[in-house]
Amino acid sequence: MTRKSVAPVKAILFDKDGTLVDFDRTWAPVNRKVAEIAARGDADLAERLLVACGMDPVSGKTRADSMFAAANAAEIAKHMVAHGSPVQADELGRLLDAAFVEGAESPWPICDLGALLGALGEAGYAMGIASSDGEAGIRRTVEVLGISAHISFVAGYDSGHGPKPEPGMIAAFATHLGLKPADIAMVGDNKHDMDMARAAGAGLAVGVLSGTGTPATLGDIADVMIGSVADLPALLSGR
Repeated sequence: MTRKSVAPVKAILFDKDGTLVDFDRTWAPVNRKVAEIAARGDADLAERLLVACGMDPVSGKTRADSMFAAANAAEIAKHMVAHGSPVQADELGRLLDAAFVEGAESPWPICDLGALLGALGEAGYAMGIASSDGEAGIRRTVEVLGISAHISFVAGYDSGHGPKPEPGMIAAFATHLGLKPADIAMVGDNKHDMDMARAAGAGLAVGVLSGTGTPATLGDIADVMIGSVADLPALLSGR
């Protein structure tokens, strides 16, 4: 699955949903709730909005690179309005942000994140999180998961660095650490993450298959694909 040899890096910037936390188990109930909010109680419209944003109403699975998979609250709100939500886009964006912060109270970790991040920290890697979620929701997720000691940087779509797939989050992480983007590995489960890595000149773009992305959606742009972040220590050590 590797397109090029794994470049040596000094820091790791993780996407959150689908990368550190199980996307569907964490967000399917929240996405149903936000569709209901956007539909103002119209059950048929709520189902149509779920589909429009990329979630199967029956299975709860979210499609790769869909609005729910990759977009931020403001973008999702505008998309829902375009597909029939009667709520004004700015108001809906605020309501969605609040719902997503509530969703941060019940994240499902992909693996034993404390052990994983502890091992990566001991190996010398600085770590951060860059997500299309809002910063408040990311920070709450970090607290609930008990990984605050391992994460030195957090960026959301509203942190002032620009949204994905723009390069600003990686550039800000590099500045925070006093490194170059080429010293950073970007690890994520969708095309936005890989495009951001390319735009910023990151040293390594690692696609994980634990979220909404697939070999078909990630294969042409990731430098390497792994099953999940649990495989990262072996990858970076060259095993």
